[in-house]
Amino acid sequence: MVLRAIKYERGKLEILDQLRLPHEEVYLSIKNPEEGWNAIKSMQVRGAPAIAIVAALSLAVWIARQGTDGYSVSSIKANASAAELISHCLEFLVTSRPTAVNLQDAARKLEKVAFDAQAESNSGRQDVFEAYVRAAEKMLVDDVEDNESIGRHGAEWIEKHCGTVPTSTQTSVITHCNTGSLATAGHGTALGVIRTLHARGSLSHVFYTETRPYNQGARLTGYELIHDGIPATLVTDSMAAALLQLRKDSDRISCIVVGADRVAANGDTANKIGTYNLAILAKHHGIRFLVAAPRTTIDMDTALGTHIVIEQRPMREVTTIQGSEVRRVGDTFEVANTTRMVSLASAATQAWNPSFDVTPAELIDAIITEKGVVEKSADGRFHFEPIFEKKKDRIHQSNSHGVDATQLANGIDVGA
Repeated sequence: MVLRAIKYERGKLEILDQLRLPHEEVYLSIKNPEEGWNAIKSMQVRGAPAIAIVAALSLAVWIARQGTDGYSVSSIKANASAAELISHCLEFLVTSRPTAVNLQDAARKLEKVAFDAQAESNSGRQDVFEAYVRAAEKMLVDDVEDNESIGRHGAEWIEKHCGTVPTSTQTSVITHCNTGSLATAGHGTALGVIRTLHARGSLSHVFYTETRPYNQGARLTGYELIHDGIPATLVTDSMAAALLQLRKDSDRISCIVVGADRVAANGDTANKIGTYNLAILAKHHGIRFLVAAPRTTIDMDTALGTHIVIEQRPMREVTTIQGSEVRRVGDTFEVANTTRMVSLASAATQAWNPSFDVTPAELIDAIITEKGVVEKSADGRFHFEPIFEKKKDRIHQSNSHGVDATQLANGIDVGA
């Protein structure tokens, strides 16, 4: 059964509430940009690609429904054009998560679609809206294809550089946070690489970190790996060093593969807090450290990682934890259906909670994209220019991926 994290048809968007996983599978209906903003900000949906797609589709759904839910944009002038209205809503949606560049990139491209459509002769208001909706829908389709390409390129690189070929032995990997179907439109980035390795018979085992303080690894990556039947073991964030010290050779751990929320032009990478720790461990223990991300995550306008704005999250995410109650039944434990939040620290505790850290490019061996794997050149630097096409962004091209406009309008379920 395919894991469906985003369900979309024209005029209807539902997302799997990631705050309820892994114990409950609850879908939320998103009908307008405000509901999309709230879902992103509260982390009911998270992961840089998924954030961009849900934001774009939340506006597309509202447009398709013609505002029938009663939501209105009160802070824009009454005579605003269709493109101005779209631009205003996109600017609002971008404020939900400032670090993830995919959302800003999607907003910029979609805004251009709207204004280009409005500039065409004989173009009416509905024509502009239709152009926007079709472009947002195409982003959804393209993301799945891009992730499958990332998975293929990454798996082939690992097989070539991490000892699985030509000896045909399997390899084990470590991953961090959640980068799968729950973080993207489907298949995933780093977890997509792992899925592809597993499908090709090259994967022995996955070790995945719990990813404090929000536990995306324990809650979400574990959920996906179990769903797909991929052999995996959960470790706490603080166990990674001991894991490599004691089991690197016996378990054939050859690399750490992670996702990214923003990659600077020099290769410095902002990702979930704790990624930098793992990169240092990889360097010390002599294994590869890989970043898997679509080109939309690479921000060529940000020269260095030190220029990336790091989102600060509430202290309560560190001092509390949410989960299902566990009841003892004889010699076993039973997980209840009820969910509770409990305190881990004194009420007077002060906590620092940056959502991301920045891993310096010198600690990264390769960056896996849908166009191929970028390695450092002879000068020791990453050069991303060759993977960016000279032609127009795909969002402006006709739909040519085996999914036509009728299929999009009638609805598609996106999953692993």
